[in-house]
Amino acid sequence: MEIQLEQEQPSSQSYKKIVMVASIASGVQFGWALQLSLLTPYVQLLGIPHKWASLIWLCGPVSGMLVQPIVGFHSDTCTSRFGRRRPFIAAGGILVAIAVFLIGFAADLGHLFGDSMTREIKPRAIAIFVLGFWILDVANNTLQGPCRAFLADLSGNSYKKTRAANYFFSFFMAVGNVLGFAAGSYTRLYHMFPFTKTKSCDSYCANLKTCFILSITLLLTLTTASLSYVRDSPWSRENAGNKGSGEEKVGEESSKVPFFGEIFGALKGLQKPMRILLLVTALNWIAWFPFLLFDTDWMGREVYGGNSKGNAEELRMYNAGVRAGALGLMLNAVVLGLTSLGVEFLARAVGGVKRLWGIVNFLLAFCLAMTLLITKLAESNRREVAAANSAATGHILPPPVGVKVGALAIFAVMGIPQAVTFSVPFALASIFSKSSTAGQGLSLGVLNLAIVIPQMLVSVIGGPFDALFGGGNIPAFIAGAVAAAASGIVALTILPSPPPDASAAETPVVGFH
Repeated sequence: MEIQLEQEQPSSQSYKKIVMVASIASGVQFGWALQLSLLTPYVQLLGIPHKWASLIWLCGPVSGMLVQPIVGFHSDTCTSRFGRRRPFIAAGGILVAIAVFLIGFAADLGHLFGDSMTREIKPRAIAIFVLGFWILDVANNTLQGPCRAFLADLSGNSYKKTRAANYFFSFFMAVGNVLGFAAGSYTRLYHMFPFTKTKSCDSYCANLKTCFILSITLLLTLTTASLSYVRDSPWSRENAGNKGSGEEKVGEESSKVPFFGEIFGALKGLQKPMRILLLVTALNWIAWFPFLLFDTDWMGREVYGGNSKGNAEELRMYNAGVRAGALGLMLNAVVLGLTSLGVEFLARAVGGVKRLWGIVNFLLAFCLAMTLLITKLAESNRREVAAANSAATGHILPPPVGVKVGALAIFAVMGIPQAVTFSVPFALASIFSKSSTAGQGLSLGVLNLAIVIPQMLVSVIGGPFDALFGGGNIPAFIAGAVAAAASGIVALTILPSPPPDASAAETPVVGFH
């Protein structure tokens, strides 16, 4: 693929403005972190069986497949006086507030509308929760796509700033993760807002409410500050992107060609580097999503030996495992943030982006495979304790220190490949789009298809696939390890290397070699 090499244009903005817009990611990711650490156990407490819990998460990939490309397409040519990207980012923030209210107060609203406190399954609460969950995913996708496209706009034709913008975005995602997982692991946070605990909402539910209240406060504060400080120009033929960005062409065609015609045209016109990028990304997310979906459940179920539908002792141990999983996710976020600031250095150290992406995908495969070892060690310890203390029936002991440390180490080490996953593909897509016929928003929407389609696949077959092998989360984790290894092989062998920038001062991210 040939990329036009141009000097940085006047439209390139300061790093201060880039950092301000990137900071919105911390507010968005705060909410995602709460979803990942708390909501899978929460939906099971509402009465949804474990094997069907993954279907709840299907709404995220579905909304991502439709919302990000649609929003990206229209934000490329938006003529609002508030700018191209800002109206969509603001709308996303408002939708998040609505969704958080529905999710946090699902149990209360369900009880208000007739759910019985004595029944295990609470259908009205589940319906309200699912509605809020869908709105939240739509809102997050409405926010993230335009945010990344806005960063590309602010970077102009500077590859250096394009890469830096994605690193900052990844870094602030890590900050949001740390805040979200820390909040999720603290069981007495609801005391900040005593009204959150009600007859239909226990302390776990009240804690979730409090976390979401803090999340929306952070997101709206950052979004308002960023959109007030950073100017965004509306689309016009006079300022329609840089040469080769394709946004002018998109604008001219938008009134003639419907959205799906544009996205099919963008897919049909993909050149080899972008096609391989989509393949590596898709395999990468087949590996990631099972763990992101069931990580805390794995800690509660396999590592701690609890059961969200068991007796009081099993439920207590399950909740302890979920809290330990939230701590592991916080450690993961710390490593993610530190690695995000050093991705360029790591890529240069190993010889380029292909080697970096390949190496970290093999590291991801190793970590996922190690979950099997940790699970077997935890199960072996429980059997030994049960045999030695046969008289003490019904009491479950937590796993030994070595098993806990091993499980938390897996969470932490996985922050390294996650930093690459959250930054490099988006930087490459932004660079490739400068010579395509699609704008930044539409191009990033196309990349998002390689993320959400694998998530849909995992959401649909994840639960039944685990049940086929006796239940639990390990079968999906091992399948993810295979996908991660395949992604590493493709990255190392057939992923093309983009050309370097025109000058040594603008050596591309990742030391493209």
